[in-house]
Order: sequence, then structure tokens, then C-alpha cells
Amino acid sequence: MIPQRSNLSVLNGPSSLLVRTNLTLGFSSMLMVVVSTIALYAFVIDPIAERSADDEAALLVLSCQTWVELPPEARPYFELELAQNHDLIISEAIMDLPVLDRFLPYTALLQDKLRDRLDMDVRMLDGDDLVWVVVPMADYDLQVGLSPDRRDIQFLYVAIVIVGLGAAIVFLTSLLIVRRIARPLVKVANQAEQFRGIEDIEPLPETGPRELVSLARNFNTMASEISLLLANRTTLMAGISHDLRTPLTRMRLALALLPNTVDAKLVARFESNLETMDELIRDALHFAKGAGELAQEIAVVEFVKGVVATFDQSITVSADVSTNASALVAPNAFARVLTNLVSNGINHGGDVTVHIAAGEISVSDNGPGIAKESRTEIFQPFFRLETSRSVTTGGSGLGLAIVQQLCQAHGWEIEIDDAITGGAKFTLIYASAMV
Repeated sequence: MIPQRSNLSVLNGPSSLLVRTNLTLGFSSMLMVVVSTIALYAFVIDPIAERSADDEAALLVLSCQTWVELPPEARPYFELELAQNHDLIISEAIMDLPVLDRFLPYTALLQDKLRDRLDMDVRMLDGDDLVWVVVPMADYDLQVGLSPDRRDIQFLYVAIVIVGLGAAIVFLTSLLIVRRIARPLVKVANQAEQFRGIEDIEPLPETGPRELVSLARNFNTMASEISLLLANRTTLMAGISHDLRTPLTRMRLALALLPNTVDAKLVARFESNLETMDELIRDALHFAKGAGELAQEIAVVEFVKGVVATFDQSITVSADVSTNASALVAPNAFARVLTNLVSNGINHGGDVTVHIAAGEISVSDNGPGIAKESRTEIFQPFFRLETSRSVTTGGSGLGLAIVQQLCQAHGWEIEIDDAITGGAKFTLIYASAMV
């Protein structure tokens, strides 16, 4: 298949395994913390708060009953003891204070518990520093002062502590675990993306969990076998192609030595067949040479102009980059890809335009174009388009197949689109190699 640059939106979500796993674990840990907080409040904090309010209400009622039953001369000592030991201030003097209208969870619970014990509504007044409870007892209306923050329910702080610290601990732990799993997978993905089978790559470390060790070992074995297979294939192709040159030369010599009585048309057919065979061998040698080539730094604009200058036809060349721009590519393979693309445009389009941009080169023609459903098949060896392209043109039928294989070998991409002139537009993307 032809490598295509993705146009998918980020709306599809993160593509990284690390990010996806962390988000999943983070969401699940946050949900667990929320459920734990709700359960803690429902089964621990709320029952404790109600019990505390009930005990406080019992203390208030008992204190008021004791104060009423004590002789007047003993009451000041009792009031002092309540203040020192229980932080309660009891007074028979009625102070003119506003009704408590602030929402304090604990005082609201205390008011409900007092109502249950006294079987009547109890007023609460808002003082400067204290909340005063008016407790009717015998012939008195006693006011008992207590701190508004006394044993107040700190649910918000509890939730913040649990959600914040709990989620942070769970997230950091999951991050550590996921990184230990995802990092080897990232290395495998990077190695697989960089692997082209034309040179040795650094083997993956066979460490970690058993499954990752097995994955790394199998990948290293596969990479080694593929490299050996491609090297043998390239060597075999080059050897056969080279060795075929000798019998072809002998056949050409034999044709040249034939007497003049031999039919000239028959000789011409033999020469045409020999030329076709020679072209097939030449393409195979170019591919074998380009597939194992190492990258070098070249001046892109001058290099492309030099390739285009080898053609007899007039070809328009334009550039969006400076003449000093350079790139790190395999020069012979790069030249072969450009040559095949330009030849394809000349054979099937006529007028060809070459445009050089940052990291890519486009070759456009004014021919009939290539249908979208056929843009993958044209890179198959010996495939020909019978409706949109001429079937009478010469060639081995391997030109575009060699283009694709050289691009795959060197990590380049080749894309097909409709040209402005109505023909086909081939774009060679040789990555961000512009310097």
C-alpha cells in the first residue's frame, strides 16, 4: 500500500498507549476515590457526627437541669466547672442576640437532637464568638454558649484529602507501572518503524516481564531473518542480472553477424526483445544498487536539476527552497525514484513539471490522470492501466514498483493526487531531511 499522511482529528483521542492507559487508570482511580469518600461520609462521618451531636445535646440538657437544681450560691462554681472542663458557658441573663441564620452542619444537628430531647423547638442565637442555645428549663430560659466550630463536620477537608492525596498516590503508582510496561512497547514500535531490512539495527533489550522478553526476542529474531532474507534477495537479483549481461551481449553479436539474407523484420523483432530484456536487467540492477545504499548529504535543487537534465524533453523545474538547501538521502536510489517518476510522466502525460518544496518533491503531468481506485495497484510489478493510460508505450512495467520498493527501503513516502493540469501528481516525501 502507499503510505499516506493521516488527516484524522485529535478528536479521536490520544494515540499513545501510555496516555490512554494513564487516563483510564486516572479515571478509575478518581471514581474509586469518589465512591470511597461517599461511603466514608455515609457510614463513618455522618454516624459519628450524629452521635456527637446527641451527646452534646444530652450534656446541655443535663447541665441546665443540674444548674436549676443547685442552690443559687453553688451555681457560679458549676458554671466555672462547665467552662473549664466542657467549654460551655451557661447564663440565666437573656442577651438580645440575632437568630442564627448561618448554616453550620454541626449546630443544625445539635438543634435537631435538642428538639428530640426537649420535645420543643429550640432557638439558636448568633453571638460574636459563640453560638447561644436557649434552653427552657423549669421557670428559666437558660442560654448556653458553645463554639460554632466545636466538633464541626469537616467533610470538605476530608474529601479534599482523600481525593487529592489518594488520587495522586494512585495516579503516580499507575504511572510508574504503565511506564514500565509502555516503555518497552514504545521501543518496539520505534524499532519497527525504523526497520527497513537493509541494515542491522540495535537489538531490543530482552529484559522485563516474561511477555515483553518474549516480544523483544521474537522481534529481534524476525528483524535478523528479514535482513538476511532481503540481503540474499538483493544479492541474488544483482548476481543474476549481472550474469545475464554476457549471454545478451553474445546474442547481440550473433544478430550483428547474421547474413544479409535473413529477414530484416525478424532481426528487428529479436533486437526489440533483447532491448526489453536488457531494460529489465538494468532496472533490477538499479534496484539492487539502490536498496542497500547508505544516505549522504546532497544539494537538493542542483541534484534534481541534474537528474532532469538527462532527459531530452523540456521539463519545468521550480523550487520553494533555497539553492543551498541540502538533504540526507541515498543519492542513487533518490535519482532512480526521480528518474522513474519523470519517465512515467513523459511516457503517459507529455508535459512534466517538477516542484521542489521543503522535504518533498512533486512530479506532475498533463495526462489523463489515475483513478483513485487504481492508485494502489499501479505500484504492483507489471500492472498496467488499460483505460486511463496508454498500453502501447514501452517499458518493463517495473518503474513504479521500483519507486515504491526504494521508498520503503529508505523510509520515504510516495503519494498520488490529481494535478492542476488534469493529469497525475506524484509527491515524493523524503521526511524532514532538509538542512
